Amino acid sequence: MTFETWAAFAAATAVLLVIPGPTILLVISYALGQGWRTAFPMAVGVALGDFTAMTLSMLGVGALLATSATIFTALKWIGAAYLIYLGIKLFRAGGSLNAEPRKDATSAWKMLGHAWLVTALNPKGITFFVAFLPQFLDPKADFWTQMLIFEATFIGLAFANALGYALIASRARSVVSNPRAIGLFNKAGGTLLVGAGIATVAMRSGSH
Repeated sequence: MTFETWAAFAAATAVLLVIPGPTILLVISYALGQGWRTAFPMAVGVALGDFTAMTLSMLGVGALLATSATIFTALKWIGAAYLIYLGIKLFRAGGSLNAEPRKDATSAWKMLGHAWLVTALNPKGITFFVAFLPQFLDPKADFWTQMLIFEATFIGLAFANALGYALIASRARSVVSNPRAIGLFNKAGGTLLVGAGIATVAMRSGSH
């Protein structure tokens, strides 16, 4: 794997992670209701959940790669279109986060397990990984090495992202409840996602 490929994957992952989804809304809900103590167990749960979903997705993608190069190429095109779709959907989203504070007393282990379940069992997450990962895989390189590098990178960034969201939500609650700030955030994230999808299409076209 070249450094450029890894850097592109890390940059795209960072953009995608900061976009609030079901997992981040759960993290914010706990942080709003119970403060900064939720940050570490929630971040660990998110990281473990992403590890579970990403491993299942990578094994599926690896099976497709071993079965048919044509199917694998088609998956890359579908993945690029999916990124553009997500970007447009996010750009058109409103300026609110549906995260109600969870004030019921919950142990750290229960928070960790809840975050793991929501992250790992989210079918949209697995669909996303199947569409996203092939953009960066080199069919000619060793699959298991690439899998290890991509998973370690994604999980590390996912942990940092969840931890950051929890700390911000517990300390600066006005930020996560500001419709204008969330609206601008969604538009910026949507634009970056569409750009990533278009860049992927351009790379695919340039390689043929």
